[in-house]
Amino acid sequence: MDDDPVFKALADPTRRALLDHLFEHDGARLTDLESIGEMTRFGIMKHLRVLEEAGLVTTRRVGREKLHFLNPVPIRLIHDRWIDKYRAGPTAMLADLKHELEGRP
Repeated sequence: MDDDPVFKALADPTRRALLDHLFEHDGARLTDLESIGEMTRFGIMKHLRVLEEAGLVTTRRVGREKLHFLNPVPIRLIHDRWIDKYRAGPTAMLADLKHELEGRP
């Protein structure tokens, strides 16, 4: 599995903001997503294309409108492969110790 497109897509704060918006408002139109950042319609379209290529966003046409939907599966696969395995064992104990020493819950 090539995770590079997903990591590339997630590396940009505007794309993360688009994903956050789709998490809250799935099925958003392009005009809905334009309010996310200070960029042009074409800039948003460029970011959406990267998200689509990474499999993080899917689209569906309804009449003349194109609706955008979040696909959380690639993020979950990243989590399972790269994050979850580091939560167990000694790494988790060290993280817990760090939080305890810093006085965080």
